[in-house]
Amino acid sequence: MGRQWLQKKRGINADKRAKITSKLAREIVVAAKMGAPDPAFNPRLALAIESARKQSVSNDVITRAIKKGSGQTGETVDFELVTFEGMSPQNVPVIVECLTDNRNRTAPDMRSLFKDGRFGAKVMFFFDHLGHIEATHPDAELDLETAALEAGADDVEPLEEPPAEGTGARFYTAPTELDTVTKALREAGWDINESEMGYRPKEKSSISAEDREKHEAFLERIDDHDDSHRIYSA
Repeated sequence: MGRQWLQKKRGINADKRAKITSKLAREIVVAAKMGAPDPAFNPRLALAIESARKQSVSNDVITRAIKKGSGQTGETVDFELVTFEGMSPQNVPVIVECLTDNRNRTAPDMRSLFKDGRFGAKVMFFFDHLGHIEATHPDAELDLETAALEAGADDVEPLEEPPAEGTGARFYTAPTELDTVTKALREAGWDINESEMGYRPKEKSSISAEDREKHEAFLERIDDHDDSHRIYSA
């Protein structure tokens, strides 16, 4: 299932605007801390800002987040990426990445969310760790395999819910080629929504429609946690 379940819930998120804004601002803070405060020289920051603007995050919020992350406000920024593994109640492997300033708070919360599953079960071997790029293109007739080959991506799959006009795809790359392929896609006219390291399941889980619905509800509860950053599911 990868992160595809998110495609279904993006329309629902309009009712969770404050939480979305907070998470997007946190990503901007971390990106600004890790690199230059100028998006022209910090690809991760540029994508974080672009994602925030697509969700109608105000320029004031974006500017404050950049200043906070780059140390211009004098505030201490100490977020760390913490990864949790486990099995959902439907016996599906799940990896959760959290951005947190207090892992002693986040870990018990994650354990509680997994209470009907198996928190801490080792599931990394079910996934490949690689670069993935989510992008859209105005040409609906574009051949995705050709686009992937020309950009240097290793694999590609169509988005579950493509844009109303044009086409959408998720490209996969070797970790060292993420920035190169992202740049090539952008130069080929693709609008980059996400470009990051992540996990891709080696095989998709086979569960009933009823269990899939329950599993996605389980993932949504985790995603609603303030520290939840990325969720991957087989």
